[in-house]
Amino acid sequence: MSKRILIVDDAAFMRMMIKDILTKNGYDVVGEAADGVQAVEKYKEHHPDLVTMDITMPEMDGITALKEIKAINPNAKVIMCSAMGQQAMVIDAIQAGAKDFIVKPFQADRVIEAIHKTLS
Repeated sequence: MSKRILIVDDAAFMRMMIKDILTKNGYDVVGEAADGVQAVEKYKEHHPDLVTMDITMPEMDGITALKEIKAINPNAKVIMCSAMGQQAMVIDAIQAGAKDFIVKPFQADRVIEAIHKTLS
């Protein structure tokens, strides 16, 4: 069975890019969210195997959403997506339980490597 992934990013084109990389590599994208509030709702709805989570978003940022998802499921696997220069936030995210992080602009092989490592 292919692994089910939820993509969270406020930029539609970023979600599209990740979705494209994932589906080409045999992953099943079960949902997309544009902010942290939607991310938590979709997580409860779909119970994905993994979440790719943008850090900077409206309504609720990725680190807050990560903490909420971890409160729902302490074993949740979340990979953070950050722009360059967000190192401090990345450290916060790792401390909050993120498994890995990928930097924008996305490199397909790096995305797959991070997801494969996190799911194995």
